[in-house]
Amino acid sequence: MARLSKKQMQIIATLERRVAMCQEFMNDWLLFNQIMNAYPSPGVNKAQLENQFLKIKSKLAREHRVLKDTLAADYTLDSNTMNIVSQSTSLESIYAQSDVAIKKLQTEWHRCFIAINETLGALIDKKQRAEAGEKIYIASTITAEGAMQASGSMETVVWVVGAIVVIAVALGAAYATGMVDWWLNTVFPHR
Repeated sequence: MARLSKKQMQIIATLERRVAMCQEFMNDWLLFNQIMNAYPSPGVNKAQLENQFLKIKSKLAREHRVLKDTLAADYTLDSNTMNIVSQSTSLESIYAQSDVAIKKLQTEWHRCFIAINETLGALIDKKQRAEAGEKIYIASTITAEGAMQASGSMETVVWVVGAIVVIAVALGAAYATGMVDWWLNTVFPHR
């Protein structure tokens, strides 16, 4: 392995975290499908499966947003991923649909599964190239501290712009009412 700079080691660590996040999302995506496919089986505890299904849906929704924000440009998941989760309100409602609708849902699930694997593969490849010494660029995400600083800066800008607007309005009103002429005549009586 080539001698890596401190910055390159940080990039590798960041990629390792991103790979782990994507793998966890993929594992949860698989669990979503396993629970969904187990529901029509005879003898299963449907109430328990519904509970597990709701939990995994919630986890997928939380993970998806974080994954999308974290991966930035490396995010290539199918845009339909969260539609599948949100449209699958319950296992009972899924299996109350026609067989065609269920097959369509399963097809969409597989399409998203492939996209997750493509994203994971690209991240693993990028990490391996970075470990081999290749200079890799990764899009950075805003940290909580950076977001707070940006928020503080924006608040200052809004405050300053607001103050300028108030002053401009006050000066405009003073000019319109003749207060400017009165003030100028008072301060500079011999003009």
